[in-house]
Amino acid sequence: MNEEELKKLIEKGESETLEFKESLILKNEIGETVSAFSNTNYGIILIGVSDSKEVKGVQIGKKTIEQFANFIKQNTDNSIYPYISVVQLNRKNLIVIKIKENDEKPVFFRGDAYKRVGKSNHKLTASEIRKLVKESSKSYWDEQICEGAGLKDVDWNFINNFFIPKYELITGIKLIGGVQRLLEALGGIKENKPTNAGILLFGKEPQNFFMNSYIALARYREDVEGAERLDYKEFSGNLFQQIDNCDKYIKEHIAIMSKIHIDRVEREDIPEYPIFSIRELITNAVCHRNYVEQRSKVIIKMFNNRIDYYNPGGLQKGINPRNITEKQYSRNPTIAKVLSKIKYIEEVGEGWDKIIDEHKKHPLKPQIPKIDSDEYSIIISLFSTKKKFEKAKEIDVKSSVKSSVKSSVKILNLIKVNSKISIPEIAERLKLSTRAIEKNIVKLRETGILKRVGPAKGGYWEIIKEENEK
Repeated sequence: MNEEELKKLIEKGESETLEFKESLILKNEIGETVSAFSNTNYGIILIGVSDSKEVKGVQIGKKTIEQFANFIKQNTDNSIYPYISVVQLNRKNLIVIKIKENDEKPVFFRGDAYKRVGKSNHKLTASEIRKLVKESSKSYWDEQICEGAGLKDVDWNFINNFFIPKYELITGIKLIGGVQRLLEALGGIKENKPTNAGILLFGKEPQNFFMNSYIALARYREDVEGAERLDYKEFSGNLFQQIDNCDKYIKEHIAIMSKIHIDRVEREDIPEYPIFSIRELITNAVCHRNYVEQRSKVIIKMFNNRIDYYNPGGLQKGINPRNITEKQYSRNPTIAKVLSKIKYIEEVGEGWDKIIDEHKKHPLKPQIPKIDSDEYSIIISLFSTKKKFEKAKEIDVKSSVKSSVKSSVKILNLIKVNSKISIPEIAERLKLSTRAIEKNIVKLRETGILKRVGPAKGGYWEIIKEENEK
């Protein structure tokens, strides 16, 4: 964390994920905050900063950090090993303590467990502790054995012909121990039976077990749902097939703008939507949806101005539209792990970063995706750049004309100096392609400004009299 990042963090003030303490003397209060963050969500404790955001700094000896880390470890149960670092701001030392949400809850500090509520730590009641224990100990849905399914329901041909070759290519690991052992290692098979993840990823007919585990896609002519529907598709099969087929369909039905550059041979194709984002949001939808809720399905709606991705199951506790790029979570970790093995999904936490980065680098600068969420569902909107196409074309035409005129003047100036100069030599001098130079010379000859005297080899250029120039 550099000084600029630290200043911005302090400026935000204390919050659900940030606590200020003036001194290590307040170690019991710091310990309570460690417990609260461990039981609630990721948080940072800054020591050497007052509640009013004043940077006061702390005195740090040779063993200060080591002793404090031991204090936290010895007084927490389960023992917490926080990440502690020392940073400087305004030439004063600050201690930064980063706490992750603990997998095994509750975490006690000196016999009491705490949770974070807003800017404060609250002691958990007995009933809250029992609830936290129950929630912490339960297994994920996707790692549970699929009720009624057997190994006969696994599509072994798909695994051998599709998954294994990709897995070996991407991981660089040659499969030795057999296909079933690999699926057991990946969480697709448990106790000689397919898991829920195993059926969704590798099942012959996943919809026989999970009726609504497919993607429904509707395409509309206008910007609103009540407008004329152009098409309706359902993408079923296993999750790999759903992702591939849905991704292909969407990309076949978006606009592509072709931009011609005067200094290049090849044209530039600019898609209406950022391409990586289309696929990543499909994959996120099938990967992170709530499969326990089978009354709904993943729904994608393509409008004239946007694509809406509807996903059953809201954002998990501690995740909201503002911090989704910073937080990491997976409702179905087994599914996420398998998809990441063959690069169908980015590593946890990286997908959203790449989506934002792709939007920033897109030539037409599309609006950043919008996220709407409640406890039951999440809708992510990807916005079109179609309305910017025409403006971009107008700007491109104007700039091309200006560029052509400038290039023509430069060509004529070079010919004035050396009438026998060749097209490749002109291209090299002006740092343009030979095709761009040829196009400019054709225009100059057609408008009567320039003519060629003699053969291509051994001849020379002649600029027509000034009064004929345009």
